[in-house]
Amino acid sequence: MTPNPAIMRAVENLDYHVTVGDVAAQAGLDVKLAEQGLLALATDAGGHLQVSESGEIAYLFPHNFRDVLRNKFWRLRLREWWEKVWRILFYLIRISFGIVLILSLIIIMVAIAIIVVSINSSSERNDSGGGGNNSGGGMVFFPRFGFNPYWLWWFDWGYYDEPYRYQRQREKQRKKSRTSGKENEMNFLEAVFSFLFGDGNPNYNLDEERWQAIATVIKNNQGAVVAEQIAPYLDDLGKGYALEYEEYILPVLTRFNGRPEVSPEGQIVYHFPELQTTAKEWYSQPVSAYLKEKIWRFSEANYGQIMLATGLGVVNFVGALVLGSLLKDGTVVAQIGGFIAFVEVIYPVLLAYGVSFLVLPLIRYFWLQWRNGKVQKRNQQRQNRAIALNQANNLLNRKIDYAREFGKETIITNQDLAYTTEKNVLEQEAEQADKIDAEWQRRLNQSDT
Repeated sequence: MTPNPAIMRAVENLDYHVTVGDVAAQAGLDVKLAEQGLLALATDAGGHLQVSESGEIAYLFPHNFRDVLRNKFWRLRLREWWEKVWRILFYLIRISFGIVLILSLIIIMVAIAIIVVSINSSSERNDSGGGGNNSGGGMVFFPRFGFNPYWLWWFDWGYYDEPYRYQRQREKQRKKSRTSGKENEMNFLEAVFSFLFGDGNPNYNLDEERWQAIATVIKNNQGAVVAEQIAPYLDDLGKGYALEYEEYILPVLTRFNGRPEVSPEGQIVYHFPELQTTAKEWYSQPVSAYLKEKIWRFSEANYGQIMLATGLGVVNFVGALVLGSLLKDGTVVAQIGGFIAFVEVIYPVLLAYGVSFLVLPLIRYFWLQWRNGKVQKRNQQRQNRAIALNQANNLLNRKIDYAREFGKETIITNQDLAYTTEKNVLEQEAEQADKIDAEWQRRLNQSDT
């Protein structure tokens, strides 16, 4: 069984001495899954089992347990190797779209230039061969298909804007980056990929954050809470009967092995014995008042990179249309051949890429607007529940006070251990005998007095 990476990270974050409840809270895992994973990890990595006199269990791991596992599991070594390779491959995939854009532009512009020069040369030969009074040898003209050299304005970012706006925007971005301490390290080729496809789901680990926050709230309240304290971290609470009888809390009870208790007033509170046992004293941890989903951003690229990608995309699309109009005349392709014949073959691909480069981000923009509306609605609902909790009425306050009666914290220390696999059997038997002798001596002293 390959060790669970989340459990391994939790053990490291908790300084290698943990209980099931500690790991479940740290990683937001199901208690049963955390227990199975810890047992497997202790077996494979040479961890030690510690049992207190009251029966609670803790686990102690060596600091080099990752090295032990790496030498033992080829899958772990393979996974670490693949993660390194995938980082390189994904980087190449990201920059490939920018490279294709530049290649497409070069192919289109070179092909247009060759065709225009060829047409002009043919025209000049025809004019000179016809005699007449025409002596205009060096004039370059554009055919009637509507090619207009003014499309080059797309290279001038200030054509429709006030002067130096782009430079001021870049400076503003730099100041913002310096203030936040984060520099935008994305190069232009990566920015093209970001412009096309975005930068992934900002809430990819939302469930992990949700369960970690819920576990932290429970532990901050010494393992006993009311449903209203958990509601700001959940999504749909249901309606009617389901909401009244707090059915939305059932997944939390299942995940963290919680137990409901009924107050004298008929209110239900919940306590979680597994999260009340810890390997070290728990200090209240900061946790957000409610689970807040992040807004989807169109792109992490800066303003200048997005504008440059958009401009080049438009130039590429317009160039593809112009090239298509030039290629309609099959005689041109037949006369020139070579590179132009190759361009004619791949032209559908160039045109499809040019259209997709502009249409895909446009569709994604409107899709993000719709999705962010849903995100904001869910955030508002959770925030309202957090506000209702902070403005609790007397009934809810009494309910919370009753939950505190079940709150406690059991810390497993070395002095409380009845058994540990850190020592061999003979040492443990000798230690147990010393404890028995000390207990008998204490009782004899009491009887004498």
